[in-house]
Amino acid sequence: MRIPPNYLKLLRLLLIWLPLVLFSLPGVAQEGKGIYWMKAGDAYARQEAEGIVTYTLPAQSKQLILAREKLVPSGATEPLQVQDFSFSEDKQKLLLFTNTVKVWRLHTKGDYWVYDLAGQRLRKLGQNLPASSLMFAKFSPDGKQVGYVSGHNIYVENLADGTVKQLTTDGSRKLINGTFDWAYEEEFSCRDGFRWSPDSRKIAYWQLDATGVKDYLLFNDTDSIYPTVHPVEYPVAGEAPSPYKIGVVEVATKNTRWMNLPGDPQQHYVPRMAWAANADELILQQLNRKQNESKLFLCNATTGQVKPVYTENDKAWIDILPSWDSKYNDSGWDWLQEGREFLWASEKDGWRHLYRISRDGKKETLLTKGNYDVMEIVAVQETEGYIYFMASPNNATQAYLYRTRLNGKGKAERLTPITEAGTHHYTLSPSGKYGYHSFSNHYTKPVSEWVSLPRHKALNGTSAVDQALAQAATSAPSLRFFKVKTADGVEMDAWMAKPEPFDSTKKYPIVFYVYTEPAGQTVLDTYGAGMNGLYRGSMAEDGYIYVSVDGRGTPASKGREWRKSIYRKIGVLNIQDQAAAAREILKLPYVDTTRVAVWGWSGGGSTTLNLLFQYPDIYKTGIAVAAVGNQLTYDNIYQERYMGLPQENLEDFVRGSPITHAKNLRGHLLYIHGTGDDNVHYNNADMLLNELIKYNKQFQVMPYPNRTHSISEGEGTQEHLSTLYTNYLRQYCPPGGR
Repeated sequence: MRIPPNYLKLLRLLLIWLPLVLFSLPGVAQEGKGIYWMKAGDAYARQEAEGIVTYTLPAQSKQLILAREKLVPSGATEPLQVQDFSFSEDKQKLLLFTNTVKVWRLHTKGDYWVYDLAGQRLRKLGQNLPASSLMFAKFSPDGKQVGYVSGHNIYVENLADGTVKQLTTDGSRKLINGTFDWAYEEEFSCRDGFRWSPDSRKIAYWQLDATGVKDYLLFNDTDSIYPTVHPVEYPVAGEAPSPYKIGVVEVATKNTRWMNLPGDPQQHYVPRMAWAANADELILQQLNRKQNESKLFLCNATTGQVKPVYTENDKAWIDILPSWDSKYNDSGWDWLQEGREFLWASEKDGWRHLYRISRDGKKETLLTKGNYDVMEIVAVQETEGYIYFMASPNNATQAYLYRTRLNGKGKAERLTPITEAGTHHYTLSPSGKYGYHSFSNHYTKPVSEWVSLPRHKALNGTSAVDQALAQAATSAPSLRFFKVKTADGVEMDAWMAKPEPFDSTKKYPIVFYVYTEPAGQTVLDTYGAGMNGLYRGSMAEDGYIYVSVDGRGTPASKGREWRKSIYRKIGVLNIQDQAAAAREILKLPYVDTTRVAVWGWSGGGSTTLNLLFQYPDIYKTGIAVAAVGNQLTYDNIYQERYMGLPQENLEDFVRGSPITHAKNLRGHLLYIHGTGDDNVHYNNADMLLNELIKYNKQFQVMPYPNRTHSISEGEGTQEHLSTLYTNYLRQYCPPGGR
């Protein structure tokens, strides 16, 4: 199941890798994160203890542009606690995000203030609206207005006189303007649902009608004597999605023109929309309900008329760009040649590659060529004729910076030094001359530095990455990466952390960590691989072998066929691959086949259940956290994307659901779930437990009252969960060599 992370990707991996990590607020300034590039020159801004500062490269000359003490509102004694900020186009005003609250996964609601740098004035926006109710505030391109959402309606505030216009008036919990329902947010990473036109006169926005979507009722029975009910619009697999409209509202008149998109809006999605490099047209992506057909439309903002410009089909599903590059979550469309072409990604030749597409869709040019996947678009530098991207042609557990020419000629050029094996991340300056470079691998702690490009030289003359690698190399890591080849010839990436000390003449218990679904990898060459955030103590010192394997269907950079072979086979193919890999690993002479455990969270919890039920001869102990026990209970966007429609192939959903195989339980099962989980609902637990009870299968269950999918809320929760997990593993899969 998908957990939103770069935020979408980062958060997803955090929940897969370290479930106990608390999610941080957006925009919290630290070097390389919370960086805001100044378009004029190679300078960037960020927040520090003293206030908001700018740095100019390459000298890193520093200037304080907004001191913290200037952020004390009238009548207050303490300055605002700023979580995020942005500049107006002319850099004369700052928009400050404060007093934030979480909406499902991220802090996207709060208060906004504008600071005028020239006049040194601080003013709160939406003063007549409820506190901490504003969402996605942003300056108009001319810097004279700010648009925002509050109470499911869109507002515009004039910065000269403070007047506020309410552009939509029909918003409610079920009729959503300028933002999204639960499913769109969770599965398409759609949160910010409105876009200023380049001329600052119009706003394009989504409207979702969730009135026909059934509510899932979350019960809070811990915060008061009488329980309270919190309804969430949640369409499960087989249920139609919220119908959409795309509107363009004139700020002056408050009149909305709806786009005349073809097709039944209850059988389609619009996950991406932007202004089409001018103030007259929109461009948007429409997916059919199965998400295996993508159409791009140009829409006339005045008349609402639309024309299709590009269509793509896939036998499985089509991944939208934000699903693998979170920079595009809320906006962004890469235009070239002053709007005559745009950048597009496709897997149609078997690999995820980038193309230049003409505005009318009639001409395309392949930019990235070869048997490798583009993992992320880092930057488009049209003036110098290059596109920068991440790829790893020879190792799907790592990531490196490449560039290639925008004219489609020549070969891709690797810019990351060949000596720096591992996983890299880059934030490039607008000129492309400089980059903030972050690195880690499984034995090197995260390190960062500023580099010049394309030669990849550290600005201070000494590479922090090279130094960190040299220091780390002095101690041999206990974790090793390897390949597992099954009896059927499927080769999978894996890592193994051995006990410390290790005696090859003894046999040790083995614990498999699993996820296995299309939303995430577990076998990544990053620092933290091989660590178990739930275990109290050291698994290696206690005498456990710890292993993880990425089978087919995981989003590794191994081509389309690898990723999409799992279509309509979640709970089947991924389970077969894990079991086949385990059989090979259990042949090692130092593995005790009588002490084999498996655990996972979310989709990994589902995998844990399926492995324990379908292969009881292999797995003796399982710990499943927040698992989907019945695929028919999960949301339609995720489940139908990967499994099809229950109305057409119900048997696939049934065959892949752990509840179908629960009667086969022979080993020890600990099932853990938060009763306030809005993502994988607690009824999964009740359905599964009922099935186990039906067949007199003995197990242990731990419901965490009113906790969400992360089971991170509440005093003592982290310690309790970790203690529970560790004690159960030690009891039923005892540690140590024998």
